[in-house]
Amino acid sequence: MVNFNSFYGTITMISDFATGQNGEGEGCYKLISVDDGSGGSVNFVVSPTTYFVDHRMVAVGDRVTGYYDGNAPVPLIYPPQYRALVMVKDNPSQNVKVDYFNSQLESSDGMLRLNLSPYTQIVLTNGQSFSKYPANRNLIVIFGPSTMSIPAQTTPYRIIVWC
Repeated sequence: MVNFNSFYGTITMISDFATGQNGEGEGCYKLISVDDGSGGSVNFVVSPTTYFVDHRMVAVGDRVTGYYDGNAPVPLIYPPQYRALVMVKDNPSQNVKVDYFNSQLESSDGMLRLNLSPYTQIVLTNGQSFSKYPANRNLIVIFGPSTMSIPAQTTPYRIIVWC
């Protein structure tokens, strides 16, 4: 199971990231440096399989949240370097939660519970419709307002199932 951790901040640099010896992946991987404004910084390795919510292009100066697997091995360097699984560009009109949701559609950290409606769009990362119940899966949840309770409850606009 993926242990989704996140880091939020401003992009300070985007550069090509070299992989392999003969250049076959040249230009396909990026290194995105993110600073949280209070002394913390992270480098995200972005691959062709990194999912960008809403397929939004990012640039230096954008506020983003990068999600990575907290259980994955990482090199012992500073700043830390993580393989980005999901990248979210800030959008004031929506919230995003990336996590494992159990059979009651409650996130693994117990902070969000989903209430589905007939208008909740449930899709795969490739944009195709997902025909099953989304419980007990890793989900990218896009939502607006939520309750102030613990766990907060919301009716999501869209759920992207991370198969």
